[in-house]
Amino acid sequence: MESAESDSSYEGATPGPLLIRLAWHSAGTYCKSTKTGGSSGATMRFEPELGWGANAGLKVAQDLLEPVKKKFPSVSYADLWIYAACVAIEEMGGEKVPFTPGRKDKTAKECPAWDGPTCKDGRLPSADMGSPDKTATHLRLIFNRMGFNDQEIVALSGAHGLGACHTDRSGYWGPWTRAPTTVSNEYFRELLENAWTVKTTHKGKPWKGPLQFEDPTGDLMMLPSDIVLIQDREFRKYVEIYAKDDARFQKDFAQVVGKLFGLGHGESKKFGLF
Repeated sequence: MESAESDSSYEGATPGPLLIRLAWHSAGTYCKSTKTGGSSGATMRFEPELGWGANAGLKVAQDLLEPVKKKFPSVSYADLWIYAACVAIEEMGGEKVPFTPGRKDKTAKECPAWDGPTCKDGRLPSADMGSPDKTATHLRLIFNRMGFNDQEIVALSGAHGLGACHTDRSGYWGPWTRAPTTVSNEYFRELLENAWTVKTTHKGKPWKGPLQFEDPTGDLMMLPSDIVLIQDREFRKYVEIYAKDDARFQKDFAQVVGKLFGLGHGESKKFGLF
């Protein structure tokens, strides 16, 4: 499993961040107004959802869990994906995310669809909508549809402190922090304390990928959707809170991830956030 996730973008790569992304992108399809999508169904097994740009590379995560599914065939894919992410978060130092089983798998005909004005990646957030104000508006549109407010959007963004981007998947490159396998508030500290400039070169050659930002060493990166969290006044105040208080971030992150993973499963109501 570890060799399957090795990548030159950072050392010591492990499957944990990838498994979290699988669960995140499965649950993040939820629409509170239509009550469609969410963590039940595991419809990312099928097209067109599997082919959404935001889901690039997640077939790898599904394949990593296939031996577990074969060993425990009565467990739904939907439950397995969410449970694997809960375990990964705890194994990487995060607080325990409560897990309630009972999700049912759905068919290819039940893949979620949405024809909103910024559905470039189906129902999932895009990293860049062309300008900071458009990107901020896009983030709120995507996350408000799920039922999240500004504080919850920022807390969930803390997941970017885990793992890295891969040029053969998203087109972006590199990790956000120097501790990409540890749940912490490092992402927020880096956002505020580091000097971020537009990436123009990569390993001595011109950068030909999409717009992203890098620190002075070129080792760390931020997406436009990350930088907007310190450009937007309302988002920034929560970034500042989490950058100063890891315990507060850990608590809020576990709670909001629990809400995310319960979308479409009825689990979110017990968090008192709907």
